[in-house]
Amino acid sequence: MAAGNHEQPALTRRASRSATTTFSMEVFDNEVVPSSLQSIAPILRVATEIQNERPRVAYLCRFYAFEKAHRLDPNSSGRGVRQFKTSLHQRLERENASTLASRVKKTDAREIESFYKQYYEHYVVALNKGEQADRAQLGKAYQTAGVLFEVLCAVNKTEKVEEVAPEIMAAANDVQAKKEIYAPYNILPLDSAGAKQSIMQLEEVKAAVTALQNTRSLTWPASFEQHRQKAGELDLLDWLRAMFGFQACLLDDRAVDALMNKLFKNYKTWCKYLGRKHSLRLPKGQQPEVQQRKLLYMGLYLLIWGEAANVRFMPECLCYIFHNMAYELHGLLAGNVSIVTEKTSSLLMRYCFEVNNMVLIWLQESKKGKNGKASHSAWCNYDDLNEYFWSSDCFLLGWPMRDDGEFFKSTRNVTQGKHGQGKPGNLGKSFFVETRTFWHIFRSFDRLWTFLILALQIMIIIAWSNVSVFDIFQKSSLYKLSSIFITAAFLRFLQSILDVVLNFPSHLRWKFTTVLRNVLKIIVSLAWSIILPMCYLLQVKSFSFSQLKDVLSFLDKLKGVPPLYIMAVAIYLLPNLLAAVLFVFPMLRRWIENSDWLIIRFLLWWSQIKPLVKPTHDIMNIHHVDYAWHEFFPNAKHNYGAVITLWAPVIMVYFLDVQIWYAIFSTLYGGFIGAFDRLGEIRTLEMLRSRFQSLPGAFNTSLVPSDKTRKRGFFLSKNNHKAAASRRSEAAKFAQLWNDIPVALDMAAQFRSKDADLWRRICADEYLKCAVIECYESFKLVLNALVIGETEKRIIGIIIKEIESNISKSTFLANFRMKYLPDLCKKFVELVEILKVGDKSKKDRVVLLLQDMLEVVTRDMMVNEIRELAELGQGSKDSGKQLFASIVFPPPNTAQWEEQIRRLYLLLTVKESAIDVPTNLEARRRIAFFSNSLFMDMPRAPRVRKMLSFSVLTPYYSEETVYSKSDLEMENEDGVSIIYYLQKIYPGLLHGPNLKCILCNVFSVSCYSTNIVYSIEIHLYLHSDEWNNFMERLNCKENEILENEENILQLRHWASLRGQTLCRTVRGMMYYRRALKLQAFLDMATEDEILDGYKTITEPSAEDKKSQRSMYTQLEAVADMKFTYVATCQNYGNQKRSGDRRATDILNLMVNNPSLRVAYIDEVEEREGGKNQKVYYSVLVKAVDNLDQEIYRIKLPGSAKIGEGKPENQNHAIVFTRGEALQTIDMNQDNYLEEAFKMRNLLEEFNEDHGVRPPTILGVREHIFTGSVSSLAWFMSNQETSFVTIGQRVLARPLKVRFHYGHPDVFDRIFHMTRGGISKASRGINLSEDIFAGFNSTLRRGNVTHHEYIQVGKGRDVGLNQISLFEAKVACGNGEQILSRDIYRLGHRFDFFRMLSCYYTTVGFYVSSMMVVLTVYTYLYGRLYLTLSGLEKTIVRYARAKGDDALGVVMASQSLVQLGFLMALPMVMEIGLERGFRTAAGDMIIMQLQLAAVFFTFSLGTKLHYFGRTVLHGGAKYRATGRGFVVRHEKFAENYRMYSRSHFTKALELMILLVVFQAYGTAASNLSAYIFITFSIWFLVVSWLFAPFLFNPSGFEWQKIVEDFDDWAKWMNNRGGIGVPATKSWESWWAEEQEHLQYTGLVGRFWEIILALRFFLYQYGIVYQLRAAQNDKSIMVYGLSWLVIVAVIVSMGRQKFSADFQLLFRLLKLFLFIAFSAVLFVFIKFLELTIGDIFASLLGFLPTGWALLQIAQACRPIVKGLGMWGSVKALARGYEYLMGLVIFAPVAILAWFPFVSEFQTRLLFNQAFSRGLQIQRILAGGKKNK
Repeated sequence: MAAGNHEQPALTRRASRSATTTFSMEVFDNEVVPSSLQSIAPILRVATEIQNERPRVAYLCRFYAFEKAHRLDPNSSGRGVRQFKTSLHQRLERENASTLASRVKKTDAREIESFYKQYYEHYVVALNKGEQADRAQLGKAYQTAGVLFEVLCAVNKTEKVEEVAPEIMAAANDVQAKKEIYAPYNILPLDSAGAKQSIMQLEEVKAAVTALQNTRSLTWPASFEQHRQKAGELDLLDWLRAMFGFQACLLDDRAVDALMNKLFKNYKTWCKYLGRKHSLRLPKGQQPEVQQRKLLYMGLYLLIWGEAANVRFMPECLCYIFHNMAYELHGLLAGNVSIVTEKTSSLLMRYCFEVNNMVLIWLQESKKGKNGKASHSAWCNYDDLNEYFWSSDCFLLGWPMRDDGEFFKSTRNVTQGKHGQGKPGNLGKSFFVETRTFWHIFRSFDRLWTFLILALQIMIIIAWSNVSVFDIFQKSSLYKLSSIFITAAFLRFLQSILDVVLNFPSHLRWKFTTVLRNVLKIIVSLAWSIILPMCYLLQVKSFSFSQLKDVLSFLDKLKGVPPLYIMAVAIYLLPNLLAAVLFVFPMLRRWIENSDWLIIRFLLWWSQIKPLVKPTHDIMNIHHVDYAWHEFFPNAKHNYGAVITLWAPVIMVYFLDVQIWYAIFSTLYGGFIGAFDRLGEIRTLEMLRSRFQSLPGAFNTSLVPSDKTRKRGFFLSKNNHKAAASRRSEAAKFAQLWNDIPVALDMAAQFRSKDADLWRRICADEYLKCAVIECYESFKLVLNALVIGETEKRIIGIIIKEIESNISKSTFLANFRMKYLPDLCKKFVELVEILKVGDKSKKDRVVLLLQDMLEVVTRDMMVNEIRELAELGQGSKDSGKQLFASIVFPPPNTAQWEEQIRRLYLLLTVKESAIDVPTNLEARRRIAFFSNSLFMDMPRAPRVRKMLSFSVLTPYYSEETVYSKSDLEMENEDGVSIIYYLQKIYPGLLHGPNLKCILCNVFSVSCYSTNIVYSIEIHLYLHSDEWNNFMERLNCKENEILENEENILQLRHWASLRGQTLCRTVRGMMYYRRALKLQAFLDMATEDEILDGYKTITEPSAEDKKSQRSMYTQLEAVADMKFTYVATCQNYGNQKRSGDRRATDILNLMVNNPSLRVAYIDEVEEREGGKNQKVYYSVLVKAVDNLDQEIYRIKLPGSAKIGEGKPENQNHAIVFTRGEALQTIDMNQDNYLEEAFKMRNLLEEFNEDHGVRPPTILGVREHIFTGSVSSLAWFMSNQETSFVTIGQRVLARPLKVRFHYGHPDVFDRIFHMTRGGISKASRGINLSEDIFAGFNSTLRRGNVTHHEYIQVGKGRDVGLNQISLFEAKVACGNGEQILSRDIYRLGHRFDFFRMLSCYYTTVGFYVSSMMVVLTVYTYLYGRLYLTLSGLEKTIVRYARAKGDDALGVVMASQSLVQLGFLMALPMVMEIGLERGFRTAAGDMIIMQLQLAAVFFTFSLGTKLHYFGRTVLHGGAKYRATGRGFVVRHEKFAENYRMYSRSHFTKALELMILLVVFQAYGTAASNLSAYIFITFSIWFLVVSWLFAPFLFNPSGFEWQKIVEDFDDWAKWMNNRGGIGVPATKSWESWWAEEQEHLQYTGLVGRFWEIILALRFFLYQYGIVYQLRAAQNDKSIMVYGLSWLVIVAVIVSMGRQKFSADFQLLFRLLKLFLFIAFSAVLFVFIKFLELTIGDIFASLLGFLPTGWALLQIAQACRPIVKGLGMWGSVKALARGYEYLMGLVIFAPVAILAWFPFVSEFQTRLLFNQAFSRGLQIQRILAGGKKNK
């Protein structure tokens, strides 16, 4: 900075614009003001800046800020204003006297006038004088000068100074003019001051600016910015702003046309669909005028989109607005409308009015949604509002929109306020209603279920008829099989009924034609449901077609089937046949989406159906059944109940078959595709070394731009390993080989043949030859740089001449002893090591080394002594001079010298073998994957200037940004802190030299790639260092690290880069910029510059930074043009005002990454009409001078967050992104530098041929980096890895049903910004917001692809509770997807095969998971019915009497299908593919030993519970999982709260069923048979009950068990109430668990009651099994058993009843006690009641009580009205106590044995132990080890 004696208050070092790897500084913004006083913030910042230099002037600035704040809010009514003003006033009082004493001039006016002159001269003028002015500093100086002048005027007014000095006024005028010129900017400085910036010199930028400045023939309003009009500084966007009032914010015609076609494709499609002519009217004139008009239309649309706020989620609504505004634009340009200020104002008001109305409508509708808890049919979401514009009725709204239209009914009633009459209007649903019911599964995928049902019917008919498949064309079989058409007609009728019933609330908005179509659909389907059965039942000869035309007479020849029925079926199938023809010829029906492959051959499990037929016949033929209970239908025939219980589980398994076959298909086909994609070709470093020769060619082919076109596809071999270079310059470019010098040394030392043979062996490897030559030349360079003495130079010259002479004569080996060459090399390596450090104190050692090297060469290596050398040496001795005493040490340290020394050192030190390095597994994995990806099929990389530009968007709310010191030191209950945990997890496995060796060894690549590899090396070296290396880098001891602030900052950063923090994500994404700069350098640099090395650019001089023509600034410009990173930190403004540490951390991220942009929503209180109103702005900021600088501020029509949080957060910030592509990155993701180099290749996929439709979303694979700590994390990592690799690979190819799953996919930005954005945001229904972007893209004719040659890191949840919360969120999201219109439309618009793929890979997976558990329930309840009714005993007795083995086997069969193993098949295949099948087998065995099956079975329960509850009752919500380091012990109460309803109650129910089956069943003849039948179900029960404790650290430690029980008992006994959280009281938790029942509808409550009725079956069946029943089958036995239930209920209600009717209650209790004692005595004495009967009674009565409890909860309003809610609560508490004790007891018993705890720790943390981690010490408590 060229400012005289000014002391800069900010930090002294500015951050580099490239991604920094460590925090170089930490800054704070202390001048934070309330939102309503934002205008005084610049004044306070100036005061802080000049505080040290002129305290009095700083005081005057603060005083003026205080006065201005008082004027803005005199009553201090704004939020935080009173506290702020009080604090500022107190500071002014404190500083007044001290600053007055330090005042230089006599008065304040003269003081500030003097400082203003000084500041203007020393800063503004001085900066302007520089040849290359620093724009950022100059802009800041002008802003500061403007503030100082404002304060100066205020002080003069206070002190009544009448005039300001003329020189000050001149300076002020200059400052005011320049302030507008040096305005803040994002990437492109479009003002006149920025014209000379390097980025503005790029050809594409200059062309775009020239086109936008073409305002010829445009008429401007006279009053619009006249000074800029005269200066010619206005452009087309300014004209649009002048005409329409938007907020402020030679080109190739082909580029304009391409962008215009893409931008308006959706708009033109919308116009065509509605039968309207679009408003894009182009003039018939010269090309510049046409281009100007195109730019105006595109600018208009982008401005509309930019200010549309939440309306961006409604693309067709935007089309409507643009359609009308484009028409008005045409009128303005055609001269039909006069350009006047009033017109301009009305246009602005009109647009703002329409957007505000839209947002107001959505706001009112969202309020009806009650934060997502109300029924979806009660309110309109974004899709409903948008789909209103799918109808031509939208044009009835007119322009401007009439507020009396039907569309604004809801808003109109709200705006009327108190004067409005009636209830608020209901906008109504448009085309689809998300009614909450499971029927949506059938409705959306009716073709699938029709196919399954008809196939099942065919199999049953064939099996029941007892004919073979080849005999189905017999008369009787064909007749029966033809009944499937009747079933199809009934299913079609059901579908038509569902279409009407489930869309019921939307009927009011349907057109008459829509209503008529649905009515006719019902009538026709009903008619066919009647006609087909009637025709089917007609006799064969009752009707003849002989009277019809001869063409139809052949129907009489089909004997056995009624001809009329055949004719009816033919007519019925006619529409389906037509659809089939159109499907075969897609050109006739373009709107049908066709798959590329027919991928599913539906295989039927014939073995399930056939064995059931004979046992079913036998059961139906049993007529005499000895029922064990009171049978209400004792004379019923055929035992249909037993048949249903036998068939129901089998049929449910049948419906699961396709999911199983899909798992097998995806495994085999995914592995096949992966193998052909060359995945896993390089899995280890050994394999990499074997592909050593091919690597450079592959690198250059994939990553080096070339004008040659590359043919894509699979080839058995790729010719990229030959990179021959005949000349040295070409060879150096391709072969800067680091790892061949040791090979050459060994070869030369051991070689005993001729020179020619040695040279031939060296030249056999071109890379080895080049490495030898480079090392030799570098050797000479080092000596020439060091030696300056004439004698020494003559000696060196003689030796070199001798060497080269012998080489040319091929006598080198004869005249030099090569066995001493390693000794020489050893000395030279030591010399190079000293040169690397450059320590001046080592000069004497350098002299000794040079002397030793000379001695080795002359005495040991040379065979013949050279006389001249001897004379020179002797002369030196005689003169008393020491050889090499005069040397240049250290030599001049330039970037080029430093890089050459480093490369030379690596050449000499790298060993031959790379097998043992690096020891860090992550570094090995990354190197192997990167190398393997170079051989995969990817587009060739274009030059950086020609690549597509892209942005990265990361949504952030309030997650961890950077760990604070207190976060790192905070200990949990075990005494373990984060920093202690990280020390043990990362104990220093990787050492720097090893990593350098492997990189040198592995990447034998060209000079182009050498620079890239060097960057990768530095990246891995800096960020794979573990704790020991970190301490070594800080150069301090562990106990000293917290004594230094800089060390603390580095420690925070080190820890944050190992967690799931925003810091880690930003660091990773900024590698894109770093990679682009390097690649741009290699594109732009000459060969000499490349040889000099990239490091000369990364460390530029101050002059290079200022010069706009230097390579450094050009690289910065290119990187800025091609890459933008926006972190949308929604709450940054609020966090900043509240003093939240996260705001400071975000500011530090911006300071350390100057290219990072942060977008946030600013809530500002503005006074309007004497009242404070909250106004919302979308703001973009960047870091300038260690503070955030506002770039853009867009006023929003209302709150940005109305729907789901994440998509709304993305939506408000998407306007700040740039480029053709947009990558969405979550907050828990990371990136790798080597992968960033392949981003150019990935973006080229948008230009590649991917079939009929171009890609709109590019899928990217992920690497889960959280799988190395515990077994749970490993399970989750493998599961997620299989999904993001083999799973999505198959979804994309060949199924064509891959969507967007919240992964780092790359969007076609233009496509999606015109079609609703990159996600959907309606509350509840779009809980899984990301996948709806894929749905929307596919439905709008997009194409989603998947690419595996590039990967991005991602963190996952690592604790069981975290994983369960994540699974719950996904399951709830799928439950909402079932109801959505997107799934419905995909299910109906896909062809049959693609529809199958869509179902079984989205919601169908969760339906199948639910059906797995329902199959268990069906099986066990069927057994319960057979066992307790006595049917089972009768059937088994019949089978034994008849010798019917088939019947006996089917009664004792196992009917549970374990999907777990089959679902693990893709995981095994992917591990085998990428890491080897031996490794996969080993991992699979280890996973099973670590109870992976328990984990996946437990996850099945999570999916079932939350999916079913969401579909039935709703209540889906975002569940924050937390992303911390999870090794802490979860208390029993926490686990109970988490899993009580989802797992424990269901598992206990199944356990009771199993116990009853064992106690009363007869099908299992012995214990072994029982175990065989029920083993898998018992496994499920144990998994659901005890998995939370098996996977809980210290879950079986006795001390923890005791503490957990005390905590649980305390929690159970605490009373709830308002403000008491669920974690503190059982009552609060119990009320929270029933929340879903409060918002469910009548249907939900009805089904809750129906499902609870199953529990009554226990009591009904068991009471008849008691010995006390005396085989009495009377219904009175069951009736008397209810006396026990009544007694329990009365005792539970004692509190309220005893308080109100004390005497009566005591008498009633006495009576019950006496009655109970008497009954018990009678039962024991006379009815032989046993202890077993008492336990059996518990099995019967406990489920009944639970059923009553569930029914009472479903009928809560009624129960509360009866005053019995207290009794229900008491009953519930009793059940909770009982369940808790039943679960806790086995855990406590196991905890008695110490070895169980040790075994569990080993089991849980086996992965950590295998890598030498010290988890045992962590769990034992860190305090003992510190």
